Amino acid sequence: MAAHATKQEIDDVQKRIQDWGYGVHPIFGAERTVIGAVGVPEADKARYMESLEALPYVEQVIGILRPYKFASREFHPEGTIVDVKGVPVGGNQITLMAGPCTVETYEQTWESAVACKAAGATILRGGAYKPSTSPYSFQGHGVPALEILRDVANKLEMRVITEVMDPRNVELVCRYADILQIGTRNMQNYDLLREVGKVKTPVMIKRGMWAKIDEWLQAAEYVLVGGNPNVMLCERGIRTFETYTRNTLDLSAVPAVKELSHLPIVIDPSQGTGKRSLVIAMTKAAVAVGADGLLIEVHPHPDKALKDGAQSLTREAFGELVESLKPIALAVGRTI
Repeated sequence: MAAHATKQEIDDVQKRIQDWGYGVHPIFGAERTVIGAVGVPEADKARYMESLEALPYVEQVIGILRPYKFASREFHPEGTIVDVKGVPVGGNQITLMAGPCTVETYEQTWESAVACKAAGATILRGGAYKPSTSPYSFQGHGVPALEILRDVANKLEMRVITEVMDPRNVELVCRYADILQIGTRNMQNYDLLREVGKVKTPVMIKRGMWAKIDEWLQAAEYVLVGGNPNVMLCERGIRTFETYTRNTLDLSAVPAVKELSHLPIVIDPSQGTGKRSLVIAMTKAAVAVGADGLLIEVHPHPDKALKDGAQSLTREAFGELVESLKPIALAVGRTI
């Protein structure tokens, strides 16, 4: 819409689009209103576009050819900032999300969280439900772990990010979490994506270990189409022929996603490498290429961790890492 468009004129355009059989999805920005027309009608699309462009209060009509409409930067030219109860993800500030891979005990979670908070983290990560390749591996403590995360975060004035694996548990996890994490194995669990699209709790979608970027963005589209605009992405490494690292962390995904989409992107260097010795270097690189957030595993005693101790930083190492990131962020015009 043109900058001078009135509410009546915006309503007029929305009604025309609806009359043609499209779904209407407006975005009211600070300077512009963008109206998304999504649906089946194709036969008269060119004529409809020409009709709208003739209106004096329509600035431009853009046909979005990409399979992900709402996730595309064409639809939403400005980068999205997801508000996690006062903590922004996106924009100029790089958000720190840190904590143990898995909630083991209250004491372990508290010790991790205190150190992460002191270093500058505002979002506490921790797994209550753990997807494991082996059915004999630790699967998480479930609801008791969610209760621990919420209690610790409340005491430290932090937000909580944790994984939801089952569509039937979305409402339950929403009671405790401020961000719903969709893990790599569930990136294409469409029933789960539809379910988290029905809530307003922010969602972070991890890239499938096998997924191309356009498939990843189409997973985000499921959530956006469902009505939840609070979506962020997380690059956590893809599976390649390399065996030295657990995964191959694809940092080129950061600028690529920013070209294609308005959604903020977070980097997980812990899962991305699987090696504590590589986490620090890859975290620095993630800041340099433009990551909006960092998701890092921190454990008070990594050698005793029930899960993923080899890729978890100690509390001291995390504090040192954050300090080393500040000049890099400054160099690229960001803050930590």
